[in-house]
Amino acid sequence: DIVASLNKWMVGTNAKVVVPALWERFIPHFTRQGRTTGRIIPIPDQGANLQLGDMKLKALPAHFMHAEGNFQFYDPVSRILFSGDLGANLCPHEDLDKPVKRLDEVLPYMEGFHRRYINGNKVCRFWANMVRQLDIEMIAPQHGRAFVGKAIPEFIGWIENLECGMDLMTQADYQVP
Repeated sequence: DIVASLNKWMVGTNAKVVVPALWERFIPHFTRQGRTTGRIIPIPDQGANLQLGDMKLKALPAHFMHAEGNFQFYDPVSRILFSGDLGANLCPHEDLDKPVKRLDEVLPYMEGFHRRYINGNKVCRFWANMVRQLDIEMIAPQHGRAFVGKAIPEFIGWIENLECGMDLMTQADYQVP
């Protein structure tokens, strides 16, 4: 979602770029030669703890949950899981500042996206098992409203049982037009 801005960051700042190791080899193709030297921090597939000043963020694997090399970030101090596209809910603009307290408030705004863009239920189950180990106060997707309270375990349970991606495909989806 943000790679279009990469060249501006690499040319206009001295910022480092944290990127899934899977995508590291592509980054130099988005900017001028030499601009990435010493500035790329690859995250291994299994995730990592990232030191940012005095704090550490956890980079959690969320592979095939919209992208092949996908990570989410958990802040153990604020207890916020920054879930990227997982949990995205394209709700009415006037509702954006309202936290989701019950999953059914946003399900109509998210179900189609999640069924289509997540690879399959296997990764959903792995993800649910992983995040249940965390003390989560809020799940903040990059699109839509944040989840709090009862909506957090409801969302995790919904994802865990979601039929999506390859689970929904049949031979009828693969025919010569």
